[in-house]
Amino acid sequence: MRAGDRRSRALAAQVTDLGLAVPQVLAHRVTRMMLAGSSPSARDRREFQRMSTEKVAAFCESWNAMLLEITRANVELSLSSARWFLSGLPVTLRSSRTAAAQVRRAAIGILGKGVAPVRRRAVANARRLGRAR
Repeated sequence: MRAGDRRSRALAAQVTDLGLAVPQVLAHRVTRMMLAGSSPSARDRREFQRMSTEKVAAFCESWNAMLLEITRANVELSLSSARWFLSGLPVTLRSSRTAAAQVRRAAIGILGKGVAPVRRRAVANARRLGRAR
């Protein structure tokens, strides 16, 4: 199996995990909010505060991870283009396909880095809230 295929499958698995965890967490928290009404308990307030804090942290971590991956991919693509340009080889259909595949792998890598922190928190919350009374 090629690296690009593995990355695509890994990204699909992350998105699937996220798609399964988010509705569970959302259902638990919305139910908790409805039951708490206008006077949430200290435990409910802590959970609601945690929910807000985690969202901001996951968003920042996700954007930071994507920024770092974009930077890494840009350096890699630039070096690859410079090597090709300096080699003096003509542009062919094969070289165009190679470049397109490299860009596709970079995009999948960037998306994977961005989804990972959100997925990690959502799956952990689904487990934690599933155990809660």
